[in-house]
Formats: sequence, C-alpha cells, structure tokens
Amino acid sequence: MATTGVVAALAAALCWALSSSLWRRLPTSLSAAQLNLVKNLIAVGLQLPALLLGGWLVSPVALMLLLASGVVGIALGDSLYFAALRRLGTRRTLTLEAGGPALSLLGGALFLAEWPRWPQGLGVALICLSVALVARQPSPSGGPDVVPLPPGGQRLGLLLALAALVCGSVGALLSRAALRDSDLPPLQSATLRLAAAAIVMLPLLRRLPPPGMRPRTLRLRWPLVLLATLLGTSAGIVLQQTALQHLPAGLAVALLATAPVLALPLAGLEGDRPGLSGLLAAVLALAGVSLVVGLGWRG
Repeated sequence: MATTGVVAALAAALCWALSSSLWRRLPTSLSAAQLNLVKNLIAVGLQLPALLLGGWLVSPVALMLLLASGVVGIALGDSLYFAALRRLGTRRTLTLEAGGPALSLLGGALFLAEWPRWPQGLGVALICLSVALVARQPSPSGGPDVVPLPPGGQRLGLLLALAALVCGSVGALLSRAALRDSDLPPLQSATLRLAAAAIVMLPLLRRLPPPGMRPRTLRLRWPLVLLATLLGTSAGIVLQQTALQHLPAGLAVALLATAPVLALPLAGLEGDRPGLSGLLAAVLALAGVSLVVGLGWRG
C-alpha cells in the first residue's frame, strides 16, 4: 500500500510541474481567482460521474474534513498560488513550496500523531534543500519566466506564495485526517474537494468578462486550459488524494514537493539554464526521496 502512495505522490508532483508550466504560458484576462474557478468547474464537470456512481459511504466527519480541505487548499490556496505564479514565475513559485514538507511534518506530528524517524526527517530536509537550490538560481535574462513588476511586486509575490503554502499544507492535513481510516476512492474524495472549492467561488462568475471583452485567442487558449486542468487539477489532485490515503501527511507532502526538481527538464523551455546547481538539486532530491521512502513511520 505504501508503494502505491509513493508512486502516486511522485506522479502528482510531475503532473503539477507540467501543468504549472502550461498555466504560466496561458494568455488570459482572468484574475487568479477567476482562473482557479474556471479550472475547478471544468474538473468537477469531468469528474462528476464519480459522485453519481454511488456504492460508497463516507462518515459525516470525514465529509466535513474533505469539504473544508477543498475550501482551504483549493479555493483559497490555488487562487493565491496562481497570483504568485504570475509574479514570480514557475520554478520560484513552486520552490517556495519547499517549506510544505516541514510544515506538514510538524502538523502531522502535532495533530495526527504521525512521528517520523530521524532518517526520514533528514530526507525531508534534503528535499527542502534541493528545491531551495532551484530557487537561488538567477533569473534568465529575457526569458518568459521574467515578469516586470512594480515596486513591491516581488515582495507581494513572496507573501502570496507563502500564504498559498500554508493553505496547501492545512488542506493536505485535513485530507489526511479524513482519509487515513477511510475506504473512500481517491477520485471521489478529489471530486468532493473540487466541488466544495467551486461552490464557494461561484460568486466570481458574475465578475467574468463578457464575451466581447475576452481575448480573441479563445480557440487557441481552451485546449491549453483543458490540458492544464486535466494534468494539474484532475489527475494531480486524484493522485494527491491517493498519496494522502496511503502515506502519512508529512511523507506524502515531502514527495509532492519534488515538483520543482521535476520541473528542471522544462526550464529550457522558459529560457532558463539550471546548470550544476540544478544537477545538485536533483541529486539531493533523489537522496531525500530515498530516505523518506526507505523507512517506516511511527503513528
């Protein structure tokens, strides 16, 4: 069962790395929250049959935890993430998520009694260090990852990314609390989270620009939106739920946090050159993953 969680977490990280690069290239006049609403509605529409199939039971407590997880982690967290993504670029926004494993590790220990052994704590630290190395690389000159910002824009981007990190970690802990003693299929738990996020964000529909005000590249834009949603929202969240169902929260989030390292092969598409520090980051991440996966957890 643990192997299933490990594979799911790493696959989710890859999906998020790919979808983040796609979202970064998306030409749109929508705000970060509106874009989040659109992709959530698309994902719910694609996954809704999973809720209508029936044959599954979820306790009221687990249901409330999953719905709260969707509101905090997806509705709020993803909106903050998109806002940070536009200001900081793909890798740097993902890299600030490096604090996620440590935060989730602490939260899992304090609230879920999931205590790691010291080698796994070292593994989490190595993963955090690997993504921090990616963050310290200089911005590519003239590449699409460079965003002209007004004074204070960089600071705002950092604050948005850190807020997204906290929301994501809280969402993961709530999901783990709901799923660790549940047999609810990951597809259905993911759909519940997405539905909760979409419902609380529905008022934003009134603020969507009218058809005449939208960019004329609509036909070229929607395939990109659909692909990014399928990768990052549908597949990514289902895989995340699978990982959280089979692994302790700190372990799952540590593996999910490898997305910036998995994004390194995509750096050239954004005019970026990771160089030797990127190679070192990959080695550290591999060592960290090996330590995290290799030993059991107490809890």
